[in-house]
Amino acid sequence: MNKPAPQTANYNSADAPADASARRAVPPVICYPNDSLPVADLETYRKARGTAVKTGEVLVPARDAACFEVPAGHFFRISSVEGPQVGDLNMWNKNDLAERFYSGKSRALHGTHITTGERMWTSFPYLRPMATIIHDTLGWYGIDDFGGSVHDVIGTRCDPYTGNLLAGNQYHYCCHSNLTRALADHLGVSLAEAEPHVHDVLNVFMCTGFTRDTGQYFMKASPVRPGDYLEFFAEIDLLGALSACPGGDCSSEHSSDTASCHPLLVEMFAPEAGTLKGWTSPPVNQYDGNHGR
Repeated sequence: MNKPAPQTANYNSADAPADASARRAVPPVICYPNDSLPVADLETYRKARGTAVKTGEVLVPARDAACFEVPAGHFFRISSVEGPQVGDLNMWNKNDLAERFYSGKSRALHGTHITTGERMWTSFPYLRPMATIIHDTLGWYGIDDFGGSVHDVIGTRCDPYTGNLLAGNQYHYCCHSNLTRALADHLGVSLAEAEPHVHDVLNVFMCTGFTRDTGQYFMKASPVRPGDYLEFFAEIDLLGALSACPGGDCSSEHSSDTASCHPLLVEMFAPEAGTLKGWTSPPVNQYDGNHGR
């Protein structure tokens, strides 16, 4: 039996109600006013960072991923080292993988792209800061004429399932698969055990936005250059996984064996004793969990 053709809406001026202009002119309301969010103490963080000592580094190969760990109260930096390259970042509470980066709520609280002073927030029921951005060398980019900006929390990560859906291929070196392999190796578990922990990412250095005419997610060549970096303060004990995207700078494709790709460097730093006086790791969210029962 043939399925009926999908119904599509044809929007044109004849369909518009008489008050269409008035409806469109209704001003927007910010869903989550963030004035009451706890403010990051950047002055303290940066002062501590100034005397921090490097404790290690991980070089993430092009078209692959690697894991790293950062104790609460330490710092980490993601750098472009050879050429324009974007990275897909997953983060977990090192002691409980159920608590992980929540890109959707980070987006709702801060906007589609995050930068200095803004935070990566954890999933429900924890909902607390897990990492705070303390320095962004691409902070100058702002929002361009296309509506594009850098370090997005809107893209989910390139993955083999969408690739198979749209192109019928079996590409294994997309960011989802890269992160899955890296996490499985780091934890010493199977791919099947690791994969459910891989989640929506912070797209480090990626320049993205939404088209005005169709509302589609777009990417464009990243403005990142060797020497640029994004630096974070770890609010809790962190396990991170970073994929150097097979799209390189994402100027044309984001799952490709032909795009020019480069490694990314992750460096970890420990603060000197006493430089974070008064700081404590944030507690989990204080909602009582009653849910009306």
